[in-house]
Amino acid sequence: MRVAVAQIKPYLADVEKNLKKHISFIKEAKKRGAELVVFPELSLTGYDLRDMVFEVALPLESDELSELKKVSKEEDISIVVGFIEESVEYKFHIASAYIEDGKILHVHRKAYLPTYGMFEEQRYAARGNRIKAFNTKFGRMAILICEDMWHPSAAYVAVCDGAVYLLAVACSPSKGVYTPKLASSDIWENFIRTYSELYGVYTIFSNRVGTENGLIFWGGSEVHSPLGNVKKASYFEEELLITDADIDDVRVARINLPIFRDERLDMTLRELQRIVAQREKLEGFVNFIDVLKKHF
Repeated sequence: MRVAVAQIKPYLADVEKNLKKHISFIKEAKKRGAELVVFPELSLTGYDLRDMVFEVALPLESDELSELKKVSKEEDISIVVGFIEESVEYKFHIASAYIEDGKILHVHRKAYLPTYGMFEEQRYAARGNRIKAFNTKFGRMAILICEDMWHPSAAYVAVCDGAVYLLAVACSPSKGVYTPKLASSDIWENFIRTYSELYGVYTIFSNRVGTENGLIFWGGSEVHSPLGNVKKASYFEEELLITDADIDDVRVARINLPIFRDERLDMTLRELQRIVAQREKLEGFVNFIDVLKKHF
């Protein structure tokens, strides 16, 4: 599979301009032989939306997504695009869709919404409740959106569900300078290397660039193979990163390190259920003590 990572600078809350930019990058990716192009988190809308979330949200049947489905069919290229999804229940999700042969094959709704420090996502968006892999013409994939990647359980579930490609899309802002590199980029690159080489998967990381309301997004997108080979985009600049992902690398990595051959999902599930039960019991006890304190 030849993959293109579209490290773009979206226009904040201007879906029409962003759609034109997407189509331009898609056509350039096709000219350069790409079969899949991966855009960052919220690539159609920009990130720091706040109350504009409700103005730029798109249902899955929207004209904008229909246009991308049309381009996918005409150009014979698969597309991963980020947007605010408006559900039929009028919930608003940070979402990414996988489009192939003119159809949406899969939509991932961001499960972990950071609401701390500079982040306010859960004030405006609803959480997704599913981590699921899906089949494509290139193999089985899973999409994780930004903060999802910071929870190792999410990548674990995706790989247990059969993913051989992790599509990690992000709007990661610059943060911390206590290392020779940005702390944010250093941590991300460590995550990507660990997941790729431990689990025997390709991680295709698409991070945006540009600035919004004081946030500076650092880019540094990459494709990391399970054998440790890395194709890296620049920091802070728009770029279309093109590289090949060879599924044979997954085979070799999993022969060399058969982690998932030996994985014991039954034990993992049993122990997690035990931990949940213990926490619920402890929480019930704490609530009981609080009631007693109010009365005595």
